[in-house]
Amino acid sequence: MQLQVGDRFADETGEWEVVSRPYTSPGGKSTHAHVQRVGQPASSEVRTWGAFEHITMPRATAEKGKR
Repeated sequence: MQLQVGDRFADETGEWEVVSRPYTSPGGKSTHAHVQRVGQPASSEVRTWGAFEHITMPRATAEKGKR
């Protein structure tokens, strides 16, 4: 999994953005990242994914600066 700060994803609860550097558990089986809802900094939480789980996150391009 290659999460980066600024990556965005959507699920059944809304659109989220990765706001801190992701880290893995000992052994590398799980990836954790602090995320917040887009436009709502007060709604942050830690999300956990399996290290080999595939999720789709569009990345910002250097030219456009947005997704």
